[in-house]
Amino acid sequence: MYKIIKTLFVFVFILSPVSTQELPDGAEAISGFSIYETLDHLASEEFQGRHTGDKGFTDAAEWVAGLFEEWGLTPASDEYGYMLPFPVQYAIINDASMSVYMVDESEEIGYREVELEPETGFLPLLYSDTADRTAEVVFIGWGIHAPDLGYDDYFGVDVEGKFVMCFRGTPDPQERRYQEHDEHRTRMQRAKDKGALGLIYIYEEPIANPNGDWIENFTPVKISYNAADKLLAERGFTASQLRADLLKYKRPISFSLKSKVRIQVDSDHYPDATGYNVAGYIQGSDPALRDEVVVVGAHLDHCGTHMGLLFPGADDNASGSAVVIEIARAFSVNNIQPDRPVMFVLFGGEEMGLIGARYIVDNFPTQFSTITHMINFDMVGAGDGAFCGFSADHTELMELVEKKDAYIQTVQSFFPIRDIGVRGSDHAAFHAKGIPVLYFVSNGPHIKYHTTGDTIYRMNPGVMEDIARIGYLTAIDLGNRR
Repeated sequence: MYKIIKTLFVFVFILSPVSTQELPDGAEAISGFSIYETLDHLASEEFQGRHTGDKGFTDAAEWVAGLFEEWGLTPASDEYGYMLPFPVQYAIINDASMSVYMVDESEEIGYREVELEPETGFLPLLYSDTADRTAEVVFIGWGIHAPDLGYDDYFGVDVEGKFVMCFRGTPDPQERRYQEHDEHRTRMQRAKDKGALGLIYIYEEPIANPNGDWIENFTPVKISYNAADKLLAERGFTASQLRADLLKYKRPISFSLKSKVRIQVDSDHYPDATGYNVAGYIQGSDPALRDEVVVVGAHLDHCGTHMGLLFPGADDNASGSAVVIEIARAFSVNNIQPDRPVMFVLFGGEEMGLIGARYIVDNFPTQFSTITHMINFDMVGAGDGAFCGFSADHTELMELVEKKDAYIQTVQSFFPIRDIGVRGSDHAAFHAKGIPVLYFVSNGPHIKYHTTGDTIYRMNPGVMEDIARIGYLTAIDLGNRR
């Protein structure tokens, strides 16, 4: 019965208008049904949310490597085969709880306890250390200490032995000078250096996040706006009001609270783990171009399983991974061999801060001297159309995708990629090296981002088929481009 329901679900979603133009280069071999089945497997309990370094991710990487071998792709490395290792640290949160102790003068003890629900009320950041602490809270705006830039949220407040609470962001989202201070790692280490016990991020929804480093005796968490409002009530503020004021006035708003929180975390830290980029390629047909390569990629990893909660990562990014896998399969079954090689890469460590992509760019297989282009697919499963980013200095890439989309008719808009901040996807690592990039994302909405609700039942096989076909045709063209 489960298989029947799932098949019917796919059938309903894959129905969409199809261009009357005949698809070139065997693009009709790309199937939304095949993509959906691959996505379903990647997002299943078997791979436990694909947390880089953990067994679930490694098992998923080995499964993809097996497909590449079956289809006759050449392993990227003579030494490591398809599985290119890189060092990584990670943590698993076994259990956690959080309570807010609101100042309440009507109570004899002076506080009223409210226990927060996991996922809806709070979530530890996925690199928290084990601890059980109760302490007061200090609100510190954006959590930025940058006196050299004339901005310091820590000025005038004492955070020693307390929890600090702040928003993610900067005083001016358009001002790049704050970029380093908006890195999770920078903000966490700054709070630790100031003597804080942990950092409390205020998010509309406390989504899962492994992007950061384990810090001994430090317990960072995310809480909802509703939970933050309980703490801020003693001052007569709400979280949304404070955030609006910070953006409006662009100067620090920091103050101590009498209210307290208790944060309890039980975690296991793995400081010397191994992540993998899975990479195989189609040989080029022109010996003069054999040392040049086009990279087609997506990140395989997601957030894992913590506190008994599975974060399946169907849209982010089993969808992009399934699309790349399908493009690789189509190259194989159609016996496509462009002039230069085309490499298919499933990255690890994207959710941790593009660790895998940055590693492979700096340690690229030595048989290649040049990466001519990189095509990235991230969160391509939700919606009914696509957005396409392109290197701003390479408008010919936009024109190329427009030409290929004439067959598919799914790209709704284009956007130039210039500077990439702290929220980039894997193409950012290539863009930073001056490599021309394309980036495909579906039009969404991506409403269950980094939650347990990011399941296969929100995915549209039709849009993934369309995006995969455009990526396939574009990769062939770039492989043959002189």
